[in-house]
Amino acid sequence: MIVKRQGLIVWFNQMKHVKHIKKFGHMIHVSKKLKYAIIYVDQNQFDDTYQSLLKLPFITKVEPSYKPFIKTEFESKIVDKAKEYDYKMGI
Repeated sequence: MIVKRQGLIVWFNQMKHVKHIKKFGHMIHVSKKLKYAIIYVDQNQFDDTYQSLLKLPFITKVEPSYKPFIKTEFESKIVDKAKEYDYKMGI
């Protein structure tokens, strides 16, 4: 069974708080220079985790990832030249 997950970008003040942020979800990436972390949480627990992260004093900003809501099925706009040529031959 595949669990639906959503990413959170968490901005913080100091790197020493990264251990505390790990408890909220699966941590994917941490930037030391820009002081942010990307964590993934289950979508059914997303709102609770989002609100609890905002309440922490060392977190400056929390942004949700919009990837689950973006359409990832693309339609081909490139016309196949071989098919187009067959239609023009007039056989």
